[in-house]
Amino acid sequence: MNLRKLTSVGVVSLAAAGFTNAAQAEDLTLCWAAWDPANALVELSKEFEEQSGHTMHFEFVPWPNFADRMLNELNSGGKLCDLLIGDSQWIGGGAENGHYVKLNDFFDKEGISMSDFAPATVYAYSTWPKGTPNYYALPAMGDANGWFYRKDWFSRDDIRAAYKQATGQELGEPKTQKELLQIAQFFQEREIDGKKVYGAAIFTERGSEGITMGVTSALYPWGFEYENTPGKYDMEGAVNSPEAVEALEFYKELYETATPPGYTNSYMGESLDAFKSGQVAMAMNWFAFFPGLYADPNTGGDKIDFFVNPPQNVPGSTLGGQGISVVSYSDKQEASLEYIKWFADPKVQAKWWSMGGYSAHNSVLGSDTFEDSAPFAGDFLVAMENVKDFWQEPTYAELLLAMQKRIHDYVVADQGTAKEALDKLIEDWTEVFEDEGKL
Repeated sequence: MNLRKLTSVGVVSLAAAGFTNAAQAEDLTLCWAAWDPANALVELSKEFEEQSGHTMHFEFVPWPNFADRMLNELNSGGKLCDLLIGDSQWIGGGAENGHYVKLNDFFDKEGISMSDFAPATVYAYSTWPKGTPNYYALPAMGDANGWFYRKDWFSRDDIRAAYKQATGQELGEPKTQKELLQIAQFFQEREIDGKKVYGAAIFTERGSEGITMGVTSALYPWGFEYENTPGKYDMEGAVNSPEAVEALEFYKELYETATPPGYTNSYMGESLDAFKSGQVAMAMNWFAFFPGLYADPNTGGDKIDFFVNPPQNVPGSTLGGQGISVVSYSDKQEASLEYIKWFADPKVQAKWWSMGGYSAHNSVLGSDTFEDSAPFAGDFLVAMENVKDFWQEPTYAELLLAMQKRIHDYVVADQGTAKEALDKLIEDWTEVFEDEGKL
């Protein structure tokens, strides 16, 4: 997918940002996942090179391998990365295991205020312990799981009439999770222009994080909580609440009755492929991909539109996105901090958004022109007001693997009941926290 400029808001010629002359020019390596925003960051960073004299190198790893590759690098004390845009769930381990440089003194010295960034992103991407003023990253890439759909199909008179006859309702963007299911089931195996299509592309991948990121897009709107009391790890009655059971049953029904055949191990790429090939009426994926989707010559433009993950009992979206950290094992921390200072500048943040990145800076998000700057900009603001994240514990990987197994076994492999899956998940997580001495 090709990113293209979506708006000119805030784009100015960036003069020298007041860097002090470094003692020597450094070669810096920034590590991230391989996706469209990373390509945009390469282009954006050329201005940093011009202003600072440093040379930027980039190590981008495909998403299915990103966590394993980067966490192994950190755990081994490797020096590959000077700067790392790491997932939100890594912040606890990055802080407690000494992988990330604590940035409080640097922020104070340079006048970088976390109040200038969206609160949800500061909480999720920067702080450890959660919600405390201890910062190990600068919010770099706001993101959430959202939806997109074939606007051209939804607006056709014949399809609208058929939906009205089938449901008694007007066809439009779903206002609840259950309405989303109803629309997806309506499109399932429907013939459009001589081709059989399907309802929705969702996440079912087991190997990394896919099905967890997908199912939480149902769990959170039903009111799912990880704990009854934040910080107490008291999961019984929260993780397996009646609402959580109903949400998990819903996601299984969505999978079984409204997705393409053989869709047993799907994540970001499969969702994008299903939509762009004309297989599905709707698809879930991260907002990070929306600029490229809108620019697609075949299914973008006036053929596509976007909506926030619908509520059910409450609003709720699965948080994505990352903060940018200085790796403590780097020998080039001073130059790396220069990059952080440059990236935090509001003018750079405005350009970041214009190039396809998702700024978390309030000066960008609060701009009078922001909501009109892209067809998904307003939805992004709404999503970020109601995001929830997975456990950010140092044992995040073990917690995630347990959820991947339990949810995939129930939803895709059709093993047991939703209540049994969640009960077993509590057992798994309890064992992890007991080993950590937290229970």
